[in-house]
Amino acid sequence: MKSLKTTCVHAGTIRDDKTMGVNSPIYTSTAYGYLDFDEAVYPRYYNIPNTVALGEKIAALEQAERGMVFSSGMAAISSILLAFLQKGDHAIFQTGLYGGTFHFVTAELERFGIEYDIAADNDISSFKNLVRDNTRVIYIETPSNPLLKITDIRATAELAREAGLISVIDNTFASPINQVPLTMDIDISLHSATKYLGGHSDICAGAIACNEENFLKIRSMARSLGGSLNAQDVYLLERSIKTLALRVEQQNLNAGILAEKLSEHKAVGRVHYPGLPSHPDHELAKSQMTGFGGMLSFELKDVDPVEFQRKLKLISSAVSLGGLDSTICSPALTSHRHLTAEEKVREGITDPLLRLSVGVEDAEDLLEDLEQAF
Repeated sequence: MKSLKTTCVHAGTIRDDKTMGVNSPIYTSTAYGYLDFDEAVYPRYYNIPNTVALGEKIAALEQAERGMVFSSGMAAISSILLAFLQKGDHAIFQTGLYGGTFHFVTAELERFGIEYDIAADNDISSFKNLVRDNTRVIYIETPSNPLLKITDIRATAELAREAGLISVIDNTFASPINQVPLTMDIDISLHSATKYLGGHSDICAGAIACNEENFLKIRSMARSLGGSLNAQDVYLLERSIKTLALRVEQQNLNAGILAEKLSEHKAVGRVHYPGLPSHPDHELAKSQMTGFGGMLSFELKDVDPVEFQRKLKLISSAVSLGGLDSTICSPALTSHRHLTAEEKVREGITDPLLRLSVGVEDAEDLLEDLEQAF
């Protein structure tokens, strides 16, 4: 299947020979027979049939050998990092990480005897300068949250190969519709499937895609950590991915229109969207993305960000992102609220900054809502 739309619908679907239903059956059991199988089937082992099938759909979209789903994005992230890092190892992380990732790295890794560095910026030279003899992992997130900075995927993968590192990317903001990192030689791509893969603001899940060897290492750690996804949410996530390409296509279009209009508004300062020619990483984004995504952020000028959000009627003030409904939030009050004042300055998180997750509504209606709030 070459078309992303067809892959979204058909890849990984379990054909029910008994009823010939077009949807995969839901396997809700927590007790399975074992006498005729090489391996026991159990939800925490990530091997019930519809969990495996959903992994195949994600692998097809990411052009990977294997895919896997988790109970949250952080379950995926922690399983990856703890699978490839142990006491005495070192990891490199880009700046501008999702707040939950940043918290896990800074609050937990040192307890396991794992050293880390966070690069000063997203330039590949900054990563190179941090490589040590004991470095094992390099981790990037592009586009970044919430400033939509772009990291060079191919250069990161090349550095990882040269240094013998495992390269990991958080592909949540782009989704596999806009960006396929494994085709640019990244080792592991991950998602908070709560966002675009789920797309309806009703599922908490995570996902990874990688080769067989890395998959087996991650699954082994994940079985110990216990972050498997329940059967009902596996079904909901598979259902949601069937419309992923359609949803993201419209979100790309809407976000581009809103970013352009906001960049011209007198009450708005900087607009952060890689699809704008004014974005400092626009050309790099063009070289590695097929669409610029549904996320943007912008800084208000002389407008109270909380009062502005209260005046919005269509766009909801809410955490999370990637859903059908447009949502907006203040990163300083949500995803990055645990950062110190100094850390916020370093990450570029200001009080007037708002992050907008653009949904599939009519772009003109969204523009009218923003204008009346201004």
